[in-house]
Amino acid sequence: MSAERPKENILERPVFIWLISLLIILSMLLFSLETIPALEAEFSTLFYWSELIIVLVFTAEYLYRLYVAENKIKYIFSFYSIIDLLAILPFYLAFAVNLNNLRAIRLLRLFRLLKLARYISAFKRFQYALSDSKEELFVFLTASMIIVYLSAVGIYHFEHPVQPEIFNSIFDCLWWAVITLTTVGYGDMYPVTLGGRLFTFIILLVGIGLIAVPTSIITSALTSIRKEQN
Repeated sequence: MSAERPKENILERPVFIWLISLLIILSMLLFSLETIPALEAEFSTLFYWSELIIVLVFTAEYLYRLYVAENKIKYIFSFYSIIDLLAILPFYLAFAVNLNNLRAIRLLRLFRLLKLARYISAFKRFQYALSDSKEELFVFLTASMIIVYLSAVGIYHFEHPVQPEIFNSIFDCLWWAVITLTTVGYGDMYPVTLGGRLFTFIILLVGIGLIAVPTSIITSALTSIRKEQN
């Protein structure tokens, strides 16, 4: 007796890939237009029916992918399955929850953007790159957290005696450390002592390096994956 042929997934055909991708972009456009009060009041019916059609298509896609999956339990708990479910969940939650009072749930619709990762090869390569370099990125993240804490302790030592109302504690200084290491510098907390300014200069140099390190790690992984695919 011949083995059962696996179910064909017609959603992998280019026409369906383009259709789903366009619906995702259209959904995000409608989501943005709904935030304009005048448009929401005038075109509320259009927005509702457009959302309904999009959700029905995404629901059919989710159920079909579940149908063709060889291991349905594994698919249900897979990354893309969870994203597909979160993309349609807000619409169905609206029947049980008043989204006017709990509008944050509607933000789950933004997960539809992640659905594009299934269809765009560059996103897949980026996903593989993150997976291949996860150990290096974990080490970098740990080192970054240590540097942030040491930076907060350092600026507290220099500035707390002079500006106790601003650099009140280590926890307050952690905010300064984050915005300084990321080179954002909002200007709400800044040193006035000579030691604090010299320390800030060093931290800024370290921050530039912190931004470059993960970029180089991911770029190297992407280059390696691209060569393997070619």
